[in-house]
Amino acid sequence: MQSNKDAARKTPRLDVHNSDVPLVCRACESRHKGVCGSLTPDQLVQLSKHTTKHVYRSQSELITVGDDVHTYSNILSGVVKLTKLMADGRQQIVGLQFAPDFLGRIFSSQSSYSAEAATDVRVCSFPKSVIEDLARSAPNMEHALHEQTLKELDEAREWMLTLGRKTATEKVASFLYLIASNIDPELDDDEHTIRFELPLKRLEIADFLGLTIETVSRQITKLRKSGIIELENNRTVIVPSLARLQGACENEQ
Repeated sequence: MQSNKDAARKTPRLDVHNSDVPLVCRACESRHKGVCGSLTPDQLVQLSKHTTKHVYRSQSELITVGDDVHTYSNILSGVVKLTKLMADGRQQIVGLQFAPDFLGRIFSSQSSYSAEAATDVRVCSFPKSVIEDLARSAPNMEHALHEQTLKELDEAREWMLTLGRKTATEKVASFLYLIASNIDPELDDDEHTIRFELPLKRLEIADFLGLTIETVSRQITKLRKSGIIELENNRTVIVPSLARLQGACENEQ
């Protein structure tokens, strides 16, 4: 009996490799799960005329809070750190974005947060007016943008639970699970060991989770000794089983 996964492998993929889409989009694997995946080939051709690709090195600023919005971007690879600045100068990480997330708030005139490359990041950028005109004329794209907004709302609510109710071990496991489950949009989580570099320093992780840096280090060591993760060079995390890491997010080790 043929499994669903085997059947999927034999079914031709209706994507950039076998459809009439622009050349600039053909090597973009992130397109399949991003907002551009909602567009027709003709709409992609229209958008591609205004597309530019950029590479930002780690710690480079992509968006500055309060700046006028002129462009939006799709994240192609890497991790983007979203931050808010308090009146007294303190900075708080309020979220992380990954490929193929849409970077920017549609129809906003100014940015309400700062965005910084937590790792080296590649993005595909488009003029604000082009995206907004396309969103008005292409219901599927408007729907995709709406879906991402709802996804971010759900993630914010989940993070409120993490910060408010979870133990220190569960918080650190939840952070690692967030990275592991989003670091590669093309990875089949059920079949591969996941390997990634920590995108934040230990102090940033501690601030993000509302813990001390010593507590973060102890919980990472605890997860390593439990066999839930492996560490290399203190920065590289290896997750042999994503399901087991997910269980540790709610103390199901």
